[in-house]
Amino acid sequence: MRSPANWPYPKMIAHRGAGKLAPENTLSAMRLGYKMGYRMAEYDAKLTSDQIVILLHDAELERTTNGQGLAGELSFSQLGCLDAGSWHSADYAGEAIPTLNAIASYTLANGMASNIEIKPTPGKESLTGQVVARQARELWKEASTQPLLTSFSVQALEAAKLESPALPRGFLTKSLPEDWLAILTGLDCVSLHLHHEAVTKNVLEQVQTAGFRLAVWTVNDPERAKELLTWGVDAVITDNIEQIRP
Repeated sequence: MRSPANWPYPKMIAHRGAGKLAPENTLSAMRLGYKMGYRMAEYDAKLTSDQIVILLHDAELERTTNGQGLAGELSFSQLGCLDAGSWHSADYAGEAIPTLNAIASYTLANGMASNIEIKPTPGKESLTGQVVARQARELWKEASTQPLLTSFSVQALEAAKLESPALPRGFLTKSLPEDWLAILTGLDCVSLHLHHEAVTKNVLEQVQTAGFRLAVWTVNDPERAKELLTWGVDAVITDNIEQIRP
């Protein structure tokens, strides 16, 4: 079995920047997560039609912006006019969809580590993995702690591996597939990112014995977070940044 993968990341990771306290995947969310004591954020990256990497979870715009349709079919100049904050609260009205470049500037200036989830528009898995990995490599080229690239898409992770093999990768999944070890090995991952309901002591032991790290999502119950950390998971990703503090 492999030696344990290098893991320079904090135990606690703020989901989409600040969980639910600020509009997800925005600069305001990153700032609030940092203010609440978090030194690592997870956020979602996808491509515009002109291949600018932006932060957005859904393929569609309706839930978190005042736009309509697929984000991947619009240019950055079109997306830049949208309001990505009013859906959350009046305090964040006018919040913009940020670029990966902007998020890198903030997190690097403040010593905040990044878990970049590659979130492709359907049909653009390989292209998204390639471009996100390329931009991440360039943006963090001077950083002592490299960003962790994760995805549910094996295709996106394969493209990221080919484009920027030195960047660490993690495979996201809701349940543990029978071929999890082959997937992690084939993608040369450092970590498995598993939904907390699928995590048992036995699963943790299997993953860590195989030389991989285990990050657990999305844990919003403080007692469950405490239990998982006591077991020895490598990271807990949470929305509940008020009650589950680093």
